[in-house]
Amino acid sequence: MTFIPRFALLVAAASSIAGCASVAVDHDHITQRTAFALGIPASSFTISDRADSGVRTDYTVKTTTGKQYACYVTGSFGITGRVVSDAICSEVGKTSSPKPAAKPAASSQSCNALLKAAGKC
Repeated sequence: MTFIPRFALLVAAASSIAGCASVAVDHDHITQRTAFALGIPASSFTISDRADSGVRTDYTVKTTTGKQYACYVTGSFGITGRVVSDAICSEVGKTSSPKPAAKPAASSQSCNALLKAAGKC
């Protein structure tokens, strides 16, 4: 076999698994990324309900304190090797609502038309 057919075969094989999170993302990656995202040690949570879909892996996290999180990471293979994103997690049952902006003290800033329109004074 010459170099070009071998290279073409290698490229075809690599591209067939390039987008598969089930191959690119392993349990250790999920554990490390989740511990970092939640700011807790890996020993204080369990991972369950893993579902791979294309380049995305969804899973559920339950901490030893009873909190539950819905999380996901993305993963693929590229020229540089395996690439796994940071974990994105949301606490289950908790809605995220924007916090109201703090209004500046009247003495520290003058109130102009833009600040009034933005509701800052």
